Amino acid sequence: MQEINEESTNSNCIAIVLLNTTMLMDYASVNEMMKPDSKTPWGNRFAFLHIPIPKIRNDQFSNPLDIVRYAQKVMGRKRKSLSVYLNGRLLEMVKKLKGYEAAAKVMYNTMTNATMVISNMIGLVEQMALANHPVKGLYYSLAGTPEDLEISIVSYMGKLSVTFGAKEGRIDLQKFKSCIEQAFDTIFKAAQNF
Repeated sequence: MQEINEESTNSNCIAIVLLNTTMLMDYASVNEMMKPDSKTPWGNRFAFLHIPIPKIRNDQFSNPLDIVRYAQKVMGRKRKSLSVYLNGRLLEMVKKLKGYEAAAKVMYNTMTNATMVISNMIGLVEQMALANHPVKGLYYSLAGTPEDLEISIVSYMGKLSVTFGAKEGRIDLQKFKSCIEQAFDTIFKAAQNF
């Protein structure tokens, strides 16, 4: 962003991180979840976090792993904050009072005001098959969302897959690809030397 437009260093960029809050509840069997008065109801429950994207200067961190640790620290602090619970409850209340369409509109409006959305999913550890055909890889992506950049992360059989989606005409895709490859390469080399 800074290389394309110097004024972007003054802009406030926000990432929306989608969290599956079902994992925060106790484990229950499918039969237990299907009961009407279940403490852990069936289906996914999620909340979202607003994470300000830090304005990092090239000279601010000498080691690329320091940036990763800094991001981990910010995410850990935000994930433990009351906002996860309150956002989840807000969506639940809107869904109960106004219906699913109103809850979807709240989520859409939240994502409209974000620069990017990050979502992740813990996948299967063992290989799965569809119609007796083994699935070698698994990817997913959010479709029809209004943000400029979408990052989806999924693990499957011990492998991590990252999918990027961008709004057409908003991001120079070649430049973005080059920056991501350089960042992954730099972090990988720093981790090997650690």
